[in-house]
Amino acid sequence: MDRPRIFLLTLLMSAFIGASCSNSLFKVKPATELPPLPGNSRTTDAGPVAFIVAPLLSDEETQELFEVNLPVAGVLPVRMQMNFQSGAPIELKRARFKVLDSQSREWKLLSPKQAVSRIMKANGMTLYNPHAKKQFESDLTAYGLDIKTVLDSAQPKRSGFLFFQTPDKRAVDSSQKLTLAVERLPQPVTIALN
Repeated sequence: MDRPRIFLLTLLMSAFIGASCSNSLFKVKPATELPPLPGNSRTTDAGPVAFIVAPLLSDEETQELFEVNLPVAGVLPVRMQMNFQSGAPIELKRARFKVLDSQSREWKLLSPKQAVSRIMKANGMTLYNPHAKKQFESDLTAYGLDIKTVLDSAQPKRSGFLFFQTPDKRAVDSSQKLTLAVERLPQPVTIALN
């Protein structure tokens, strides 16, 4: 083959590979399509704020929602809603959210960006389009629960997911008893997750 044909073939292959990797690493459903919290969610009243925690998602539900099995990657998505009831505004950035398992081990809270890194590492993804990674981070962040801004009567309801990493970075063992604890609020909160 002559040089112009090799160049054209290389250019076409590069364009094809670039186009196939330009969307997102995983096809995450839009956050707007998330159904309301189910009726069997657990509610805990903590003075000025009420916490509503949805049942843990099954492997199939996480696969359908995020197109990746988060529990296999060692990431536990916990869906919750916070309802401001009364009193002084609540500084959520001071709050400490943690999951404890039946062995009293603390699971690390991950930001959506850290969850993306953990998912990629668990799936052995080393070669990827940086724009696809940014899109996946953006999609996952849309599901994240905002715990950085003040919760007050101006925005009395807030919902989303918190992402936690297993202590040993292994797959989530759904047979363990898991508890969500929220500290450094006017009143501490403890909610059984399963």
